[in-house]
Amino acid sequence: MPSSALAIILALLAAILMGTIGVFARFAALPAEHITFYRLMLGALFLLAYMLLTGKGQQISHKPSKRNLVNGAMLAGFMVFYIEAIQYTQMANVIMIIYLAPVVSAIFAHYFFAEKLTRLSMASVVVALMGFMLMIPTGPQQASNHTELLGYFYALLALLTYSGFMLINRKPSLSSPYQSTLVQLCIGALCLLPFVINAPLTPSLPQIAWLVAIGFFPGFLAILLAVKALRQLPAVTFGTLAYVEPVIVVTLAWWIFGETLSPIQLSGVGLIILAGISQGFISQRKVRVASE
Repeated sequence: MPSSALAIILALLAAILMGTIGVFARFAALPAEHITFYRLMLGALFLLAYMLLTGKGQQISHKPSKRNLVNGAMLAGFMVFYIEAIQYTQMANVIMIIYLAPVVSAIFAHYFFAEKLTRLSMASVVVALMGFMLMIPTGPQQASNHTELLGYFYALLALLTYSGFMLINRKPSLSSPYQSTLVQLCIGALCLLPFVINAPLTPSLPQIAWLVAIGFFPGFLAILLAVKALRQLPAVTFGTLAYVEPVIVVTLAWWIFGETLSPIQLSGVGLIILAGISQGFISQRKVRVASE
């Protein structure tokens, strides 16, 4: 099998595994900070073991960059807010709000990094905002539902922290992908450790099984596959394939939890995915032009 085809398969598997975190979190039935702590801590332990077993142990001991330290905190915040949000509203709504991150990052870069928005970029922003508006449930009962609004609030916080995570990670790093990932997982777990200690809980045996699954599949294996895929694929191709994740989340939410979206909301999903993919191609073209 050609290396590019294998890389595409790895990227798709990474997106599918990332899409399982919401399902596992609901079955674990633990507070968001506890789930996130175990996801990051176990993910770091699995990655540490992988690096030792594959001869990458020399990369473990290094001085982490400030950027990776900050991004670890961003990762912890993003995961906590995401898991908290799906306790109050549909998983599909939450994941699609989070996937506005490429567009939000482009707007932020326009004002703070002097990366001016082109007409195509502005068009993708408008399309994404239209999709977001279509995703919001309508009707007097849903509009006045405090629980639903709380879910959207946490989803927006997840969006902001994920956008920050993307903006910080966008610049080249001297650290290897394994080093950056290991540091970010460890720092994220340390950020949540005080909350876990302050409200100690003893998971049941089934909950422990779900936590191990969270730490291994979306916490370690998905990241490992993504790192391997990114070595072979252009960033824009990987970013496009990553949009399989929200499709997986919507499908799992419907199949397992009976969550459905109206035709209007599904139209919003399509617009957000279209805007995100378009923004990826636009960003890649900017990088290509700048390097010429």
